[in-house]
Amino acid sequence: MKITEIKIRQLSMRMKSPFSTSFGTLQDKQFLILEAKDASGISGWGEGVAFEIPWYTEETVKTSWHMLEDFLIPLVLNKDIQHPDEISDMFKVIRQNKMAKATLECAVWDLYAKKTKQSLSNALGGAKKKIEVGISIGIQPTIDQLLQCIENYISAGYKRMKVKIKPGKDIDVIQAIRAKFPEVPLMVDANSAYTLDDIELLKKLDEYNLMMIEQPLASDDIIDHAKLQKHLKTPICLDESICSYEDARTAIELGSCGIINIKFGRVGGLTEAKRIHDLCQQHNIQVWCGGMLESGIGRAHNVALTTLENFVLPGDTAGSSHYWDQDIISPEVHVENGYISVPESFGIGYEPNIELMDQLTVSQKVYR
Repeated sequence: MKITEIKIRQLSMRMKSPFSTSFGTLQDKQFLILEAKDASGISGWGEGVAFEIPWYTEETVKTSWHMLEDFLIPLVLNKDIQHPDEISDMFKVIRQNKMAKATLECAVWDLYAKKTKQSLSNALGGAKKKIEVGISIGIQPTIDQLLQCIENYISAGYKRMKVKIKPGKDIDVIQAIRAKFPEVPLMVDANSAYTLDDIELLKKLDEYNLMMIEQPLASDDIIDHAKLQKHLKTPICLDESICSYEDARTAIELGSCGIINIKFGRVGGLTEAKRIHDLCQQHNIQVWCGGMLESGIGRAHNVALTTLENFVLPGDTAGSSHYWDQDIISPEVHVENGYISVPESFGIGYEPNIELMDQLTVSQKVYR
């Protein structure tokens, strides 16, 4: 397999509703779409999940494009590649920049699956025909609005509710949810909004039968999470802290968490995501697939990844219509009674809508 042409687009898509977390609010989403084409004209597609502002990791849309253009694409273009796993080794000379790496690596995975005439889920070793889906709910203006959101999503069949919290919008919020929905599978996501000084407050969350508390402490921390987990009955789930296999191994050995959220963009691609999945499975650490407000391209990669055996908890891969008036793939990702049916056609299983992408593209460049 030899990639002879790569095209990067920067798209601008408006989300149906603003999405708020402890670090900011987003509605107009800028992101990269990468198309990798081989000599026969077959294309593989990848999505860059970095935001415009470095509030999740240090990466941004602009830095991702810079890394791809000046360093990563030259390592791959016109090189003989037998398997996508080789991309991780090719990229080892470049430090960090995981989201930029994943943008290209995922496109190679899609291309490889199409070349070998198999679905991406099959190429990754997945076996599930359907995946369970949860929903991530941003911070709402009022508790009543949040409760209405949850009621709507329960009616739609979603299998788990994830609610964003931050200091001042935490215990009262969860108390209100549990008063109205005592049995709904529920987790909270703090996006690093707390410190060890908040141990007593976080211990109060043990009263509400939560599935997990996601990333309560600093985004680059593993040690303090281990200290916090000793005080909590509720499992800690690590997200931002796990950027590699080695991070996951360290966290498991220290007892920093009981669950890990795997995002292909955060860890550098599908190959590393699969390695982390396998490690967690060996150590009885449950995993689930988090979301980065992806369009249909990235969402398709999430669907395929979630078919691996140890993704036993519902992920954040909600349907396209939850986020967008129209997605850039056909058919769109559809949720039915809390499940997504895994496509069986070659590659990611969804066809990019080139005409719509052309309308949404704000800049583009071709590399040969």
